[in-house]
Amino acid sequence: MRAIVQLTAQHVHEVVGQAPTGTRPAALGAAGSSAAGTVAALRAQVERVQGRRLDAPVLPVHPALASLLPGGGLRPGSAYSLPRSTSVLLALLAQPSQAGSWCGVIGMPRLGAEAAEGLGVDLSRLVLIPDPGARWLAVTSTVAEVLPVVAVRPSGRAADGEISRLAARLRDRGAVLLVQGPWPQAEAVIEVGEPTWEGVGRGHGYLSGREVTLTSSSRRWPRSRRARVMLPDAAGHVSAAPERMRPVEALPAESAESYPQLIRAVG
Repeated sequence: MRAIVQLTAQHVHEVVGQAPTGTRPAALGAAGSSAAGTVAALRAQVERVQGRRLDAPVLPVHPALASLLPGGGLRPGSAYSLPRSTSVLLALLAQPSQAGSWCGVIGMPRLGAEAAEGLGVDLSRLVLIPDPGARWLAVTSTVAEVLPVVAVRPSGRAADGEISRLAARLRDRGAVLLVQGPWPQAEAVIEVGEPTWEGVGRGHGYLSGREVTLTSSSRRWPRSRRARVMLPDAAGHVSAAPERMRPVEALPAESAESYPQLIRAVG
Protein backbone atom coordinates (compact mmCIF):
# COMPACT_ATOMS: atom_id res chain seq x y z
CA MET A 1 0.00 0.00 0.00
CA ARG A 2 1.33 3.43 -0.88
CA ALA A 3 1.98 6.20 1.63
CA ILE A 4 -0.84 8.38 2.86
CA VAL A 5 -0.63 11.83 4.45
CA GLN A 6 -2.53 12.29 7.69
CA LEU A 7 -2.76 15.59 9.53
CA THR A 8 -4.08 16.24 13.00
CA ALA A 9 -6.34 19.11 13.95
CA GLN A 10 -3.33 20.69 15.71
CA HIS A 11 -1.42 21.03 12.44
CA VAL A 12 -4.26 22.66 10.57
CA HIS A 13 -5.32 24.87 13.47
CA GLU A 14 -1.90 26.45 13.34
CA VAL A 15 -2.73 27.58 9.82
CA VAL A 16 -6.14 29.01 10.75
CA GLY A 17 -4.77 31.00 13.67
CA GLN A 18 -5.03 28.73 16.72
CA ALA A 19 -2.01 28.65 18.96
CA PRO A 20 0.05 25.47 18.42
CA THR A 21 0.50 22.97 21.20
CA GLY A 22 3.66 21.40 19.82
CA THR A 23 6.17 21.58 17.03
CA ARG A 24 5.01 21.73 13.44
CA PRO A 25 5.85 18.56 11.49
CA ALA A 26 8.48 18.81 8.80
CA ALA A 27 6.10 17.18 6.30
CA LEU A 28 4.13 20.41 6.13
CA GLY A 29 7.21 22.29 5.01
CA ALA A 30 6.53 25.30 7.25
CA ALA A 31 8.74 28.26 6.45
CA GLY A 32 7.59 30.62 9.21
CA SER A 33 5.29 31.10 12.13
CA SER A 34 2.65 33.18 10.34
CA ALA A 35 -0.52 31.62 8.94
CA ALA A 36 0.12 33.08 5.49
CA GLY A 37 3.62 31.65 5.46
CA THR A 38 2.41 28.19 6.41
CA VAL A 39 -0.29 28.18 3.73
CA ALA A 40 2.19 29.39 1.11
CA ALA A 41 4.73 26.73 2.10
CA LEU A 42 2.18 23.92 2.00
CA ARG A 43 0.80 25.15 -1.33
CA ALA A 44 4.32 25.27 -2.78
CA GLN A 45 5.04 21.73 -1.62
CA VAL A 46 1.84 20.34 -3.11
CA GLU A 47 2.38 22.13 -6.42
CA ARG A 48 5.99 20.94 -6.48
CA VAL A 49 4.96 17.30 -5.96
CA GLN A 50 1.94 17.54 -8.22
CA GLY A 51 3.98 19.26 -10.90
CA ARG A 52 1.15 21.23 -12.48
CA ARG A 53 -2.17 22.95 -11.94
CA LEU A 54 -5.26 21.44 -13.48
CA ASP A 55 -6.70 23.97 -15.95
CA ALA A 56 -9.37 21.69 -17.44
CA PRO A 57 -13.00 22.91 -17.19
CA VAL A 58 -13.95 19.90 -15.05
CA LEU A 59 -12.06 17.27 -13.09
CA PRO A 60 -12.59 13.77 -14.50
CA VAL A 61 -14.79 11.20 -12.80
CA HIS A 62 -15.51 7.55 -13.53
CA PRO A 63 -17.56 7.14 -16.74
CA ALA A 64 -20.32 5.44 -14.73
CA LEU A 65 -20.75 8.68 -12.74
CA ALA A 66 -20.19 11.28 -15.48
CA SER A 67 -23.85 11.54 -16.50
CA LEU A 68 -24.77 12.55 -12.93
CA LEU A 69 -22.65 15.71 -12.96
CA PRO A 70 -23.13 18.90 -15.00
CA GLY A 71 -20.37 19.00 -17.60
CA GLY A 72 -19.55 15.34 -17.00
CA GLY A 73 -17.15 16.01 -14.12
CA LEU A 74 -16.37 18.03 -11.00
CA ARG A 75 -16.39 21.73 -11.79
CA PRO A 76 -13.61 23.75 -10.10
CA GLY A 77 -14.97 26.39 -7.75
CA SER A 78 -18.17 24.40 -7.05
CA ALA A 79 -19.61 22.44 -4.14
CA TYR A 80 -21.50 19.14 -4.31
CA SER A 81 -23.89 17.64 -1.78
CA LEU A 82 -23.41 13.90 -1.25
CA PRO A 83 -25.09 11.23 0.85
CA ARG A 84 -23.29 9.85 3.89
CA SER A 85 -21.92 7.04 1.77
CA THR A 86 -18.19 6.45 1.88
CA SER A 87 -18.36 4.43 -1.34
CA VAL A 88 -19.92 7.31 -3.30
CA LEU A 89 -17.32 9.74 -1.97
CA LEU A 90 -14.36 7.48 -2.78
CA ALA A 91 -15.75 6.77 -6.25
CA LEU A 92 -15.75 10.52 -6.95
CA LEU A 93 -12.23 10.99 -5.57
CA ALA A 94 -10.71 8.14 -7.58
CA GLN A 95 -10.31 9.71 -11.02
CA PRO A 96 -9.17 13.18 -9.83
CA SER A 97 -6.46 11.61 -7.67
CA GLN A 98 -5.35 9.36 -10.52
CA ALA A 99 -5.21 12.39 -12.82
CA GLY A 100 -2.79 14.13 -10.43
CA SER A 101 -5.04 16.17 -8.14
CA TRP A 102 -4.43 16.10 -4.40
CA CYS A 103 -7.54 15.29 -2.34
CA GLY A 104 -8.26 16.11 1.28
CA VAL A 105 -10.80 14.31 3.48
CA ILE A 106 -11.88 16.09 6.67
CA GLY A 107 -13.88 14.79 9.60
CA MET A 108 -14.10 11.10 8.60
CA PRO A 109 -12.01 9.14 11.12
CA ARG A 110 -13.41 5.78 9.98
CA LEU A 111 -12.47 6.17 6.34
CA GLY A 112 -10.27 3.20 5.47
CA ALA A 113 -7.19 3.50 3.30
CA GLU A 114 -7.67 -0.02 1.91
CA ALA A 115 -11.24 0.76 0.86
CA ALA A 116 -10.08 4.00 -0.76
CA GLU A 117 -7.35 2.24 -2.71
CA GLY A 118 -9.74 -0.53 -3.71
CA LEU A 119 -12.10 1.99 -5.32
CA GLY A 120 -9.23 3.60 -7.22
CA VAL A 121 -8.06 6.46 -5.00
CA ASP A 122 -4.34 7.21 -5.34
CA LEU A 123 -3.21 7.17 -1.70
CA SER A 124 -0.05 9.10 -2.50
CA ARG A 125 -2.28 12.13 -3.21
CA LEU A 126 -4.68 11.71 -0.31
CA VAL A 127 -4.55 13.85 2.85
CA LEU A 128 -6.63 12.83 5.87
CA ILE A 129 -7.66 15.16 8.71
CA PRO A 130 -9.77 12.77 10.81
CA ASP A 131 -10.72 15.14 13.64
CA PRO A 132 -10.88 18.86 12.74
CA GLY A 133 -12.64 19.73 15.99
CA ALA A 134 -15.28 22.41 16.35
CA ARG A 135 -13.58 24.61 13.74
CA TRP A 136 -14.23 22.17 10.90
CA LEU A 137 -15.34 24.93 8.53
CA ALA A 138 -12.20 27.00 9.14
CA VAL A 139 -10.07 23.91 8.58
CA THR A 140 -11.97 23.13 5.37
CA SER A 141 -11.49 26.69 4.13
CA THR A 142 -7.76 26.53 4.81
CA VAL A 143 -7.30 23.15 3.12
CA ALA A 144 -9.20 24.48 0.08
CA GLU A 145 -6.44 27.08 -0.26
CA VAL A 146 -3.99 24.26 -0.95
CA LEU A 147 -5.73 21.17 -2.33
CA PRO A 148 -7.88 21.12 -5.48
CA VAL A 149 -10.42 18.60 -4.09
CA VAL A 150 -11.70 18.74 -0.50
CA ALA A 151 -14.27 16.41 1.07
CA VAL A 152 -15.82 17.11 4.48
CA ARG A 153 -18.40 15.65 6.82
CA PRO A 154 -19.71 18.66 8.79
CA SER A 155 -19.86 18.17 12.55
CA GLY A 156 -22.25 21.07 13.11
CA ARG A 157 -24.10 23.97 11.53
CA ALA A 158 -22.30 26.85 9.88
CA ALA A 159 -23.32 30.49 9.63
CA ASP A 160 -24.43 31.79 6.23
CA GLY A 161 -21.62 34.33 6.19
CA GLU A 162 -18.97 31.66 6.73
CA ILE A 163 -20.45 29.51 3.98
CA SER A 164 -20.43 32.47 1.59
CA ARG A 165 -16.78 33.19 2.38
CA LEU A 166 -15.89 29.55 1.75
CA ALA A 167 -17.76 29.66 -1.59
CA ALA A 168 -15.75 32.73 -2.59
CA ARG A 169 -12.54 30.96 -1.66
CA LEU A 170 -13.48 27.92 -3.72
CA ARG A 171 -14.07 30.14 -6.76
CA ASP A 172 -10.85 32.03 -6.18
CA ARG A 173 -8.71 28.91 -5.84
CA GLY A 174 -10.66 26.74 -8.29
CA ALA A 175 -11.17 24.04 -5.66
CA VAL A 176 -13.93 21.43 -5.55
CA LEU A 177 -15.85 20.84 -2.31
CA LEU A 178 -17.62 17.52 -1.65
CA VAL A 179 -19.93 17.72 1.38
CA GLN A 180 -21.53 14.70 3.02
CA GLY A 181 -24.85 16.30 3.81
CA PRO A 182 -26.98 19.25 2.65
CA TRP A 183 -25.14 22.29 1.31
CA PRO A 184 -26.57 25.57 -0.02
CA GLN A 185 -26.10 26.43 -3.71
CA ALA A 186 -24.64 23.03 -4.52
CA GLU A 187 -23.77 22.39 -8.15
CA ALA A 188 -25.47 19.00 -7.84
CA VAL A 189 -27.14 16.96 -5.09
CA ILE A 190 -26.49 13.23 -5.30
CA GLU A 191 -28.58 10.65 -3.44
CA VAL A 192 -28.22 6.88 -3.20
CA GLY A 193 -30.96 4.28 -2.92
CA GLU A 194 -32.39 0.89 -3.98
CA PRO A 195 -29.38 -1.20 -2.96
CA THR A 196 -29.30 -4.85 -4.01
CA TRP A 197 -26.54 -7.36 -3.34
CA GLU A 198 -25.32 -10.01 -5.75
CA GLY A 199 -23.87 -13.43 -4.99
CA VAL A 200 -26.32 -14.58 -2.34
CA GLY A 201 -28.55 -17.49 -3.22
CA ARG A 202 -31.35 -18.97 -1.14
CA GLY A 203 -29.60 -18.90 2.20
CA HIS A 204 -26.08 -19.49 0.86
CA GLY A 205 -23.35 -17.89 -1.22
CA TYR A 206 -20.90 -15.00 -0.95
CA LEU A 207 -21.56 -11.30 -1.51
CA SER A 208 -19.88 -10.36 -4.78
CA GLY A 209 -21.17 -6.85 -5.48
CA ARG A 210 -23.68 -4.18 -4.59
CA GLU A 211 -25.88 -2.42 -7.12
CA VAL A 212 -27.33 0.98 -6.22
CA THR A 213 -29.31 3.74 -7.89
CA LEU A 214 -27.68 7.17 -7.83
CA THR A 215 -29.99 10.14 -8.36
CA SER A 216 -28.61 13.59 -9.15
CA SER A 217 -30.50 16.87 -9.19
CA SER A 218 -29.01 20.17 -10.35
CA ARG A 219 -30.21 23.69 -10.99
CA ARG A 220 -28.77 23.27 -14.49
CA TRP A 221 -31.20 20.46 -15.34
CA PRO A 222 -35.00 20.53 -15.69
CA ARG A 223 -35.32 17.09 -14.05
CA SER A 224 -33.26 14.66 -12.01
CA ARG A 225 -30.97 12.08 -13.56
CA ARG A 226 -30.55 8.47 -12.48
CA ALA A 227 -27.84 5.88 -12.98
CA ARG A 228 -27.62 2.28 -11.85
CA VAL A 229 -24.08 1.62 -10.61
CA MET A 230 -22.13 -1.29 -9.15
CA LEU A 231 -20.59 0.08 -5.96
CA PRO A 232 -18.58 -2.06 -5.60
CA ASP A 233 -18.61 -4.65 -8.36
CA ALA A 234 -17.23 -8.18 -8.09
CA ALA A 235 -13.66 -6.85 -8.41
CA GLY A 236 -14.19 -4.27 -5.67
CA HIS A 237 -14.32 -1.36 -8.10
CA VAL A 238 -17.02 1.00 -9.37
CA SER A 239 -18.68 0.20 -12.69
CA ALA A 240 -21.93 0.71 -14.56
CA ALA A 241 -24.54 -1.87 -13.67
CA PRO A 242 -25.41 -4.27 -16.48
CA GLU A 243 -28.76 -3.69 -18.09
CA ARG A 244 -31.37 -6.16 -16.99
CA MET A 245 -33.75 -7.69 -19.50
CA ARG A 246 -37.34 -7.51 -18.39
CA PRO A 247 -38.90 -10.98 -18.17
CA VAL A 248 -41.64 -11.76 -20.65
CA GLU A 249 -44.88 -12.47 -18.84
CA ALA A 250 -46.96 -15.34 -20.14
CA LEU A 251 -50.47 -14.45 -21.27
CA PRO A 252 -53.12 -15.99 -18.97
CA ALA A 253 -55.08 -18.85 -20.55
CA GLU A 254 -58.45 -17.16 -20.08
CA SER A 255 -57.17 -14.01 -21.78
CA ALA A 256 -55.85 -16.00 -24.74
CA GLU A 257 -59.22 -17.59 -25.28
CA SER A 258 -60.93 -14.20 -25.34
CA TYR A 259 -59.03 -13.09 -28.46
CA PRO A 260 -60.70 -13.88 -31.83
CA GLN A 261 -59.14 -16.60 -33.91
CA LEU A 262 -57.40 -14.94 -36.88
CA ILE A 263 -56.34 -18.21 -38.56
CA ARG A 264 -58.54 -19.72 -41.26
CA ALA A 265 -58.12 -22.78 -43.41
CA VAL A 266 -56.90 -22.29 -46.99
CA GLY A 267 -57.45 -24.82 -49.74
